[in-house]
Parts: sequence; structure tokens; C-alpha cells
Amino acid sequence: MKDLGLKRLGVIGAGKMGAMLIDAWVSGGAISADAVVATAKTKGRRDHLRNKHSVTVSDDNRAAVRDADVVLLAVKPQIAPDVLAELGEVMNENQVLWSIIAGLSTRETEEALGRDGIPVVRAMPNTPSRVGCGMTVLCGGRWATQEHLDVAWDHFNRLGNALTLDEKHFDAVTGLSASGPAFIYIVIEALAEGGVKVGLPRDVATTLAAQTCLGAGKMVLETGDHPARLKDEVTTPAGCTMDGILKLEEGGLRVTLIKAVVEARNRAAGLVEG
Repeated sequence: MKDLGLKRLGVIGAGKMGAMLIDAWVSGGAISADAVVATAKTKGRRDHLRNKHSVTVSDDNRAAVRDADVVLLAVKPQIAPDVLAELGEVMNENQVLWSIIAGLSTRETEEALGRDGIPVVRAMPNTPSRVGCGMTVLCGGRWATQEHLDVAWDHFNRLGNALTLDEKHFDAVTGLSASGPAFIYIVIEALAEGGVKVGLPRDVATTLAAQTCLGAGKMVLETGDHPARLKDEVTTPAGCTMDGILKLEEGGLRVTLIKAVVEARNRAAGLVEG
């Protein structure tokens, strides 16, 4: 069987997310820095990538992908079709394209490449991947085999957790796990402000709030219990937690978070069109 592993990586559009993935994979030993070629639009960004991540940097997308086993596409959704057309001129069926472009389907990616046979794996990671606590969802295009998916899963799973889903769910995934960290940061910030309000030093309040959110998430994942059941374990009869929950319900936190996910999902569906 042909070796489908990742020996050389071309990163097209190494902005915040692309650079974060480079850093996580290199620091985690998934690939060496000298096996990565990254492109960026501005000289300042290219200098930053070269100095911080010690990778080869280019402004030539075609040159960056010629010798790559895997090409990671991380450009803005609005310019992705034009960049893909450029890559399609030099890529071949022995290479694999990993796309992290929100709102761009595998079929649209394949069509924009302008040639048949190139395996496409679509991935939707999130920013906590930087600290090994990320969530990535994957799916494959027409020419992506299970082996292609397995290699992608292995690399993204190193960054936290990864799973495969039917592509019809990807806009919803974008609204929940990709956008979700921003929603949780607001929750952490608000909890910490509450702690300051009742007399805690700000740094202590922030630590308590962040660790509480981390612990609550880990409880859901490791116990497999429904969040409502875990909530009930904290909520004792006539206790203080119930009074706090009543205030959350009064303020519409539950409905607001649901609406936030729905709005982010809706926006994801239209990103490529602008």
C-alpha cells in the first residue's frame, strides 16, 4: 500500500489558524519544521512565520505545494476558489488536500481545483487545539479513502479530540465547536466578573472561572452523563446553586446560547459568497 503519511506539509495561507496548526504539529513531533513550507500574503507575516516557527516560507503557492504530501488550505473563504484554481494547476492525485475553509464543501473544493482524482479531506478544528484541547470534525470528498481520513484523524486527534461526521453537519459544527470557544470565553469572563463583584481578586476569579469550565467539560466527556444530570448533582434542595440557576434562566442564558450557535451556523453557510 502506498504510504499515506505526512512527511512534507504545504500550508497555504498560514494566518492565525494555519500557524497555530503548524506550531502544534511541530511541537508535538507530528512533523519537523524543516518539512513544512508555508505561504502568507504579506512580508510581515512571512517574517513572523520564519522567525517564530522556523519553517520555510514562500509567497508562491504553486512552489509550496509541489513537493508536499499534504496541502493544508487555510485561506479566507472568500478567496479560496481562486487559490484552489491555482493549486489545481500543480497538484496531483498522489497528494492530499486538507481544507479548513468554513462553508466550502468538499464537492466545491474539488470543482475549484479543476481536475479529478485529488483526495480532499475537510476539517473543522478550533483554537483550543493550540493547547492540546481542541475539537476537530472531519469528512472526506469523492476521492478520499479511509486511509486518507485515518491519517488526517491521527494528526488532528493529537490536538485534542477528532471525529468524522457526514458533511451535511459541517455548518452546524462550525457554529458550535469552531465558534463555541468565543462563547465560552464570554461565559468565563462573566463568571470572573461575578467573582470580582463578590470580593475575589481578579486573577483568582479568572482562574476559578476557567478551571470550573474546564472541569465541567471534562465531567461531561468522561462520565458520559447528560449535562442536566450533572447539574442536578450540584443543585441541592434550597441551596445557593438553584438561586443562581434561576437568575440564569431569568436572563435567558440558555436561549441566547442556542441562538448564538444558530446564527453562527447560518453565517458559516454563506461565508464563501461573502
